Amino acid sequence: MNQLIPIIESSGSDDYGNNDILVSGRDLHEFLEINTRYNDWFKRMLDYGFVEGVDYVTVTQKRVTAQGNKTTYTDHHLKLDTAKEISMIQRNEKGKQARQYFIEVEKKWNSPEMIIQRAMQIQQRKIEQLEAEREELLPKATYHDIVLQSKSLVSTTQIAKDFGMGAPTLNKILHDLGIQYKKGHRWYLYYEYQDKGYAQSKTWAINADETKDHMYWTQKGRLFIYETLKNKKGILPIVEREQGQVAQ
Repeated sequence: MNQLIPIIESSGSDDYGNNDILVSGRDLHEFLEINTRYNDWFKRMLDYGFVEGVDYVTVTQKRVTAQGNKTTYTDHHLKLDTAKEISMIQRNEKGKQARQYFIEVEKKWNSPEMIIQRAMQIQQRKIEQLEAEREELLPKATYHDIVLQSKSLVSTTQIAKDFGMGAPTLNKILHDLGIQYKKGHRWYLYYEYQDKGYAQSKTWAINADETKDHMYWTQKGRLFIYETLKNKKGILPIVEREQGQVAQ
């Protein structure tokens, strides 16, 4: 069945509170090729006794003009029976076509296949709504939660990225706070932090005769850096800045 006039398939949350087939008054006006302006034509249709909230609802739509300006206009969502009656009132060939089309739409809408399909769609929307509500109730993940999910060693570069900075900047902050010092090519923890389990060394082979080791942070050390930057510098990781929350 060709769609002569766009159909608005209500989800059951419309102004009627039902699962209805709705038709745009303006779309029907255009199909019927009415010469008078839409608002004037629709006012005349109301003289036949159509009641707002029962036969139709008034809606405000937005559109962009050819000049790029945003404007609003009034439309009316008609129940299918209302659209059929209005089509009959026109007493012309276009009105007959519209009415016959709406009868076919109604038959298809009430077919067992469509009833089952709508029921499945409604159920799926309910599931999605419940999932969305559940997500809203779940606490947002803090940096502390994220860290606890990982067990691997991490580099200073990785931790620095969590705070939106580079490794040199983080190294300097930790040095200025008296946590680490540099000797040769690598950083070491000061004595009071060496037995806390904050860091470990990894050795890399440069070639067959040469190796180089670097300091890597444990997850305990990562949390230590987090608490230190938060409490002593007021610096939060990006994830908590975006959520506007501070881990407790």
